[in-house]
Order: sequence, then structure tokens, then C-alpha cells
Amino acid sequence: MDAVDKNLIYLAQTDTTAGFCSQNLKKLNAIKNRPENQPCLITVAKFGELKKLARVPKKYKNLVRKSQKTTILYPNLKAIRVVKDEKHAKFLAKFGWMYSTSANLHGQKFNLEFAKNVVDVIADSEFSEKQASRIFKLSKNKIKKIR
Repeated sequence: MDAVDKNLIYLAQTDTTAGFCSQNLKKLNAIKNRPENQPCLITVAKFGELKKLARVPKKYKNLVRKSQKTTILYPNLKAIRVVKDEKHAKFLAKFGWMYSTSANLHGQKFNLEFAKNVVDVIADSEFSEKQASRIFKLSKNKIKKIR
């Protein structure tokens, strides 16, 4: 997997669950039968990429740096998770950032056959459905647990 195509949909074992990854949000939402413009979380492998996408309120920089398997909804309304799982972070580093969503139809359980049939590239050989990431919403002065 040397060539990097930002429009392809990848099936990968993320740090939290089996997931679809791509930089093409419309294509991801179409596969999952979601509205075309529904927001999706963004995964990054490095804090440098996070800094390009959102400004972390000074009060929460330490929380963001130490968080694991946690998605943060920033004041600019982008939901971003910094991946610390070494294998998935290495995959993400090739792209800088990717939209990431669970590998299933909207509202349904993971089905490996469905997932394999709708993606362009299968990036891993083993997949498991694990617990979803925690989600916190940050504002300049408040933090709220969403999930």
C-alpha cells in the first residue's frame, strides 16, 4: 500500500473499532446510508496535524495531550481524535488526517462481509468491534461529556 489515494475508502482496525477511513466525507456517508453532509470525526496521528485542524483551548491542552481513545469536539465544531495506537497511527501518518467512522451501516452492528464489499482497500487482516471512543465537547471555559 505505497500509493496514497485520498478518495479511496479503507477498511482498517482503528484504535477503537473496525472502521471505514477516508478523506472523502461524501463517499463515506453514502456507504453508511447517512445524509451526504453529516459530520464525521477526524482522526490524526500527530498533534501537529491537530493544530492544523483546530485550536485547543489553553485550559484543556493537558487533557487533550493525555487523553486516549477520546474524541474531542472543539469550538470550531470539528470532532477530532488523536490516535495513540501505534499500528493505526502509522497507517494514518501516510495521509495526515482521515475521516473515520465505524464499519457498518448507519445504526447497525458490524458485518465483516458488508464492510469488505463496500471498501476500495482492506488495510488490515483482523477486525474486531470494540467500545466506541469517549466524546467530550470543549468550549473556551467548559467541558461537557457527550458519550
